[in-house]
Amino acid sequence: MLNEGITMADLPVHTIVFEILTRVPAKDVGRSKSVCKQWYALLSTQDFVRIHCSRSLVSSNQRVLLIDDLTCSVHPIIFQSNDYGPSSIVTFPFHHHNNDVSILSHLNGLLCVCLNHTYELLLWNPTTTAFKHLSTPDSHGFYINNLDAIGLYVDADDDYKVLHITRRSGVLGVYVYSREVDSWRNIPFITRQEYLSPHFNWSAGTFCGGTLYFTVCECWVGGTNMVICFDVNSEQFKEISFPPVPSTGMVQGVLVNVKNELHMFASTGMFEMTIDLWTLQGDYWIKVLSCPPIPPISLSLWCDITHYVTNGNWLVMTKLGKLFTIEMDMKPFECFYPVTWFRGFKGAVFVETIVSPSI
Repeated sequence: MLNEGITMADLPVHTIVFEILTRVPAKDVGRSKSVCKQWYALLSTQDFVRIHCSRSLVSSNQRVLLIDDLTCSVHPIIFQSNDYGPSSIVTFPFHHHNNDVSILSHLNGLLCVCLNHTYELLLWNPTTTAFKHLSTPDSHGFYINNLDAIGLYVDADDDYKVLHITRRSGVLGVYVYSREVDSWRNIPFITRQEYLSPHFNWSAGTFCGGTLYFTVCECWVGGTNMVICFDVNSEQFKEISFPPVPSTGMVQGVLVNVKNELHMFASTGMFEMTIDLWTLQGDYWIKVLSCPPIPPISLSLWCDITHYVTNGNWLVMTKLGKLFTIEMDMKPFECFYPVTWFRGFKGAVFVETIVSPSI
């Protein structure tokens, strides 16, 4: 916004270009880099990327990426009809084996993915097609499904980082990859010995308010469930309680960041699942939806849920479209929120940005 009395004619040309191009779609920024050397240099600065990203985090730039055995497709959401728009086919820019790619975490247009045939981790921006291998000769950056957990975050210095929690032969390891220095390092994390068991399922990390949150759920009826919190600036862990949901069936907690407030869709049941919606206030959970007006979800359908979308109500979505509506008396955000822990890891919600996986 210009100060009173200042017109566009009073501003330097590069400032005008900066202000305009930080508001255009990410793909148009990529094309604009070829205009001249000066534009290429300007649009490649970290300040430009950071401000463009902050202005891109709007619903019109959100996309759903879905992977199956034959294709990888990207879909917009039409909020008026709560349906998918026309899809576009995405070609993986890295070597893969029959689309055997798992999406583990995502933030600001970057996806952290695993090549299942080699266990390698990559950072990938599907909008710009840029990617970065994170695996190293000293065995960092290799992911094992059902044993490891991944979280993407940005620290106070605007450095994109990957938190990788591993469980190997009863030993827990925690490693942080820094995009800035392009290397991994180990950090301490002391937790209860039983959490190292493969009977506990760790979710992907959800970044909200300077903290990464993981749900840790025991894989049987009446098991222990909790939430592990990682402060990304102090690099300290702590444990908070799970919402007080019934323990008469399997329990699954899906975390979503809604306007920088952490919410959880907590599902319970055995052959049919029900959902409660909770929000975190301090270290305590407050139930937002006390009596869900929804039918129970069969376990087979639950495994296909990819994301939620809200236009005032919450809509539960699958690869085939809307499953059902949770009627809510809340302000429409017109955004959709990923289910980062649905079985198969074959999808993600991301925002189209120009954030690079490498410096």
